[in-house]
This record gives sequence, C-alpha cells and structure tokens, in this order.
Amino acid sequence: MIFPRLQGNNRTLAMLASLVVGLTFTTIVIIPPFYDWFCRVTGFGGTTAVAETGADTILDQTVKVRFDASLEQGMPWTFKPVERSMDIRIGETGLAFYEAHNPTDRPVAGTATFNVYPYAAGGFFTKIECFCFTEQVLQPGETVQMPVSFYVDPAMVEDIEGQFVHEIVLSYTFHETPLPEEQAALDTPAADTEAAVN
Repeated sequence: MIFPRLQGNNRTLAMLASLVVGLTFTTIVIIPPFYDWFCRVTGFGGTTAVAETGADTILDQTVKVRFDASLEQGMPWTFKPVERSMDIRIGETGLAFYEAHNPTDRPVAGTATFNVYPYAAGGFFTKIECFCFTEQVLQPGETVQMPVSFYVDPAMVEDIEGQFVHEIVLSYTFHETPLPEEQAALDTPAADTEAAVN
C-alpha cells in the first residue's frame, strides 16, 4: 500500500506529488531522446535526414530551395548564403555555400543550428555534407565559405504532405560558443607576454 500512514487530504497530496515527480522525470529523461529520434525519422520540426552518398533516382520534377542565414543576438560575425536560391531536380545532388566573416580583432568561435521549412519536407531534405553542429573558429578579419551538399529524396513526391511541397527553405543560425581550450590559451595575456619575451 502506498503512503500507508497518511490519510485523507494528506495522502491525496502525497500521491499527487509523486505523480508530478514521476512525470517530470519522464519529461526530462525519456521524452527528449525519443523526440529527437522521432524528429530524425519523420522530419517533424524540420529535422533533416543524413546520407553519405546521393540519391539513386533523379526525377524530372524540380523544387526550389531557398537559403536563409541569421545570427544569434550578440554574435559578432556577418553570415549569409552565397546563393539565395536554386532550382534543383528531386534526387539531384545540390551544392550551396554560406559565407561567414569575423570583423572583430579577436578570434570568435561559432556553431550553427538549422531548420527546414515546411516541416513536411524535413525528412526528405537529405544532407550529405554540412557545417552545422561543427564548431567553426574564425580569426580576426577572416572570411570562410562553408559548403552544404544535399538532395531532396524522391520519396517526397509520394508522401501525403510532401507531394505538395514546391519550395523548401534551408535556414541556419550561428551562435557564439567558447573558444576551444588551445585557442583560448593562445589569446591569454600570459601567452602574449611569453611570446613577446621569446
């Protein structure tokens, strides 16, 4: 018997509290990994698929892919797509570039997150190569172009929602992250003093 010494309202409150704790544990520990898996499998929430090679089939049907870029508040870089959009055959491998520039006088590290819209296209937009979730460190004044290789899975044209998608938006947002330890050590005053002495 649960809470045998409690009676009446106290017992009810204790049971409700244990239920809340149990649901909180489930939400924190179990649901996020399941949700991440669910998004990756279904494309829900704009999560893309990942592949090592291109598609086996290329259709005559085309889709327009638009490229969008933004920065988290406080991120000092400039960041933009080199090409704003491209028309690509479904199943064909596309290659796009994003450009990032560090206008500051210090090294800045950043990591990109992404989203695909409409969500119905998320599971069919397949990345072969991508800079997302890989930390990038730009030196003062440095500019880089980062590739994204992708294709749209031909299975989209048979999907109940995907068949109506004629335009896909691939969006990246860069967030500033702490410098890697070895880079941060190079930029400390102690390291500068030692370099000046030598």
